[in-house]
Amino acid sequence: MFKLRATLVKDIRILLRDKVGISLMFVMPIILVVVVTSIQNSTFQLVNKNKLPILICNRDTGKISAELIKDIGKIGMFKVSLAVGVQDEKAMSDAMHGKDAMLGVIIPANFSLKVSAKSKSIAGKAMTSFGLQADSVKKAGDIDPLTIYYNPVLQESLRLSVEGGVRSALQLVESRETLRSLYFSINEKQLPEELENEMLNNKTAINEIPVSKDGTRTTPNATQHNVPAWTIFAMFFVIMSLGGSVVREKVSGSFIRLKTLPTNYLVGILSKQITYLGVTILQAAVIFSLGIWMFPHMGLSALNLPSDWLALFIVTLVCGWCAVSYAICVGVFAGTQEQANGFGAVSIVILACIGGLMVPSFAMQGFFKSAANISPMHWCLQAYYTLFLEGGKLKDIINNIVPLFIITIVLQLITILGLKRKNLI
Repeated sequence: MFKLRATLVKDIRILLRDKVGISLMFVMPIILVVVVTSIQNSTFQLVNKNKLPILICNRDTGKISAELIKDIGKIGMFKVSLAVGVQDEKAMSDAMHGKDAMLGVIIPANFSLKVSAKSKSIAGKAMTSFGLQADSVKKAGDIDPLTIYYNPVLQESLRLSVEGGVRSALQLVESRETLRSLYFSINEKQLPEELENEMLNNKTAINEIPVSKDGTRTTPNATQHNVPAWTIFAMFFVIMSLGGSVVREKVSGSFIRLKTLPTNYLVGILSKQITYLGVTILQAAVIFSLGIWMFPHMGLSALNLPSDWLALFIVTLVCGWCAVSYAICVGVFAGTQEQANGFGAVSIVILACIGGLMVPSFAMQGFFKSAANISPMHWCLQAYYTLFLEGGKLKDIINNIVPLFIITIVLQLITILGLKRKNLI
């Protein structure tokens, strides 16, 4: 026990002298959590608070195009502004850049006439199918399409949402005009506005209920998603300090000097694991505390901790142990500190990508969906998400902890084999 205590003191002193390593393990993850959560929180609330600027060029002079513009503004996604005198694509591009618009829409000429003609044609067909006499209306031609210009920075998912919003406004305009034409054909008078609104706005409500293990109905926010994910990333980033520490001891000859002492180097490895396991637990405590107390003062949603604190501690402990095991494994096989830091940083980013920290696992396909199972971060994230998002208990995360524990044991065995191969134990 004396040997282990002395080694612990040595490793703690080495850690405290590593100012850069401490910054990478604590300051950088905190900045990352704040920045990513703030950005993603703005994205989640795009429809409710932040509106996409859209520039509309109306080449039509009828009232139906004016109604379309009004309906686009009612969607809630867009901040509508009008462009005048836009004749070609170059002019639209310049106008969009001039007003910082992410989207541009051109309503073609004769839009109102063609929508009205098509609506009357459909109304006439409906009257005929009812067995009623209808005015002869020649077959209407196709309506010229709307043209949507978009800034390439818009991601495909957001662009599809925008297209769906514009399409719903266009469908509403066409349905309204068809309904007016059909009513006029039957009653020979204009459709009352109150009846029109009642018929068009008679929508069935949709209830959104999040699924949870404990039956709670709290809707998860950006904080609940991001804080656990980037806490895992911070834990694995101890490789920048721990991996380098192992390499320095090899390069400086400390391993050889330790072999002359009446102890085994496995004691030194155990000491490093205990020291840095404490660091990972402290990282989690700091980042979780930041989410609980600091985020509300920054305009972000507060982090809600799971009700099962024991499960939270066990997940954090196993995740931290896996991160430490990976860092030591890399340090044992790396020949220089540059190799350890370079490979460590790149491999952590890769494991984070395939593990679901940067791209959700359910969005992956083929090889990468299967590869997620070999990333320890995947199992860490699934365990945390079960606790934070689904209100799970310890029994609900066993299926995530077991694979993570197996990966940790494999890393430990590889480390021991590496030490034996290098005659260090």
